[in-house]
Amino acid sequence: MAETDPKTVQELTAVVQTLLQQMQDKFQTMSDQIIGRNILYLNCRIDDLEKNIADLMTQAGVEELEGENKTPATNKS
Repeated sequence: MAETDPKTVQELTAVVQTLLQQMQDKFQTMSDQIIGRNILYLNCRIDDLEKNIADLMTQAGVEELEGENKTPATNKS
């Protein structure tokens, strides 16, 4: 086999580095999209959970007073 020409090796190295960078960029873009979708999904689920908890508290007769302080609702007989 003949010895490889340094210019050819340098060109090959540059092409490989460019391809690896493009792959890394695409991977990062896909990762960001997946993470973004998961965050939106989780935020939606948290909102649903908070609404369900509020509904259950209302059904149980617990009222929200001044922020986070909760007291049982008075029973009307």
